[in-house]
Amino acid sequence: MGELIHTIADHTDDVNACAFSDSFLATCSLDKTIRIYSLKDFKEAPFSPLRGHTYGVHCCCFSEDKPILASCSTDGKTIVWSMKDGKMLSTLEQPSGSAVRVCRFSPNSMYLVSGAADGAVVLWDLPLLKLHRSSFVKDGSLVACAFSPRGNFFVTGSSCGDITAWDENMKCLHNEKAHDLGVTCCNFSSQPIFDAERGIECFQMASCGQDNKIRLWLISFSNVRGFEMWCKVTVGGHSAPVLCCSLSSDGQTLVSGSVDKSVIIYKVKARCVLHTLTHHTRYVTACALAPSHPLLATGSMDKTVAIWKMEQEHDSEGTIHSRAVSRIDGWSEEDVQTWLSKEGLSEVGNVFQANNIDGKELVNLTKDSLLLDLKIESLGLRNKILRKIEEVKSKMKMASGSVPEEFLCPITWEVMKDPVMASDGYSYERTAIENWISTKRTSPMTNLPLENLLLTPNRTLKMALNRWTQATSELQMMTCK
Repeated sequence: MGELIHTIADHTDDVNACAFSDSFLATCSLDKTIRIYSLKDFKEAPFSPLRGHTYGVHCCCFSEDKPILASCSTDGKTIVWSMKDGKMLSTLEQPSGSAVRVCRFSPNSMYLVSGAADGAVVLWDLPLLKLHRSSFVKDGSLVACAFSPRGNFFVTGSSCGDITAWDENMKCLHNEKAHDLGVTCCNFSSQPIFDAERGIECFQMASCGQDNKIRLWLISFSNVRGFEMWCKVTVGGHSAPVLCCSLSSDGQTLVSGSVDKSVIIYKVKARCVLHTLTHHTRYVTACALAPSHPLLATGSMDKTVAIWKMEQEHDSEGTIHSRAVSRIDGWSEEDVQTWLSKEGLSEVGNVFQANNIDGKELVNLTKDSLLLDLKIESLGLRNKILRKIEEVKSKMKMASGSVPEEFLCPITWEVMKDPVMASDGYSYERTAIENWISTKRTSPMTNLPLENLLLTPNRTLKMALNRWTQATSELQMMTCK
């Protein structure tokens, strides 16, 4: 799931945060610097490192719609930087002078929020570069913050364990205890989802804390229903406090880093751990998923940043990306000729070629157009052509749609070949579950102890897999050149 492709070792002290834009990766450290790297080759930008803070830098973040970056520090300052030349655009000083632990831009960059060790929450008017509103959390330091994707509210997390939601006027919309011993991070996914149980659209947010847990929340905020927030699932896996978490834009991949030195990649829909990365030698303090690239960055107290390439075989719904399962209307004229030959229709190949029949033309053929336009007089041949078109459309629909989730092993997240059912009631690829239970006696799906280690072949699932695989293979043959 994660392939290490690059390691950055330019910082001379703990790495505290990582952030992606469409073009850059930013990292910040206790060494007082922010470093900027190109996503093309991971070379450091000519204007990097950024120096301006007098103490360690705790957080950095990019604006979504402007080429700017913000950073905050123990020195009580939040600095806004240009990503065109690295110049300092503005320095925003925390009113109390307290150490600033976190900063975040609103989606439209109208606001920048900063949270401090004394519990102060400051919302800055970014165009005017002045304080807009401020407030305090009821207890503890403010250590986490995230704006909703629509920018109509933001959420903060405190060292006492509370999560608080605020509107742009700093009105408290919601407050609840989320993590015992303290929240450490929170992040939204950018795409909304529909909650069938409540019948409303909402956004997913992940939070993590000193209780070794990650929680996934669903949040809705509208003028009609007001603010609603509820915990969807609590995720385990780490053996020590979780210091950072990041959600993919579609909300289907969750990444977390911990004091146990590991990074866990978790599949939200299947509710299972995909992979555990153990590259870092000290606490993992930062993780970030790139919004428009298959990249993950993790930072650590070992002073390094690791860049990982994420797999792309499946998208958020498990769709296999390959030319062999493209839509028929995307076929070229050559693809149509290959298909005619395979289906025993070579006799009309010249006619189709002379009329420049590609995929778009193929799916719109009718008995009348075959007779009047292509001059195919045989009724039997016309019927055979239309029947074959319907057959391939049916196969294409089966193979190019979402891979049924039950075909994917919850451990490897790959299509199974030899599915077996464990005592937890879930099916797995035989080799994957055998390797799992050779060292563990818990369910990969529930983390609960397995009643027994018996594995039963799932023949019904295997038959369905064979049918699906056959349909996919036929389409691959059909479009091979």
